[in-house]
Amino acid sequence: MHPGLRRSLLVFACAAAAGCAAKRPVLYPNPHYRSVGVEVAQADIDTCMRMAETGVGDSNHAAETAGSGAVGAGTGAAVGAVGGAIGRGGAGTGAAVGAATGGMLGLFRGLWRWRDHDPIYMAYVDTCLSEKGYRPLGWR
Repeated sequence: MHPGLRRSLLVFACAAAAGCAAKRPVLYPNPHYRSVGVEVAQADIDTCMRMAETGVGDSNHAAETAGSGAVGAGTGAAVGAVGGAIGRGGAGTGAAVGAATGGMLGLFRGLWRWRDHDPIYMAYVDTCLSEKGYRPLGWR
């Protein structure tokens, strides 16, 4: 495998792993939070998130991510073909490089957006946590 390709794949894997971490609620350490502790609070967050998934669902981020990658690849191929035709590499080589680059950038964009939950889903989780005695501050 070409060293440049190996390096690109490593960067891609690291960025993808960072982009996949979904946001979670942050709780204010009110008396209820302090009395139950961090582990119970995290378990309650997990429970509320599962209830929200069942109750209202969350948007289909996987389809959006795949779509971002496909659009990026198509755009990159078109730009790469033009650049390759003008430069020395030729339109075919330029299109291939452009498609790979555009596809990766589109996928990164989709993975980054994947972290965001549907606003109704987040409101559901916040309400669930409030009813359990917590005080949600926001998501990150």
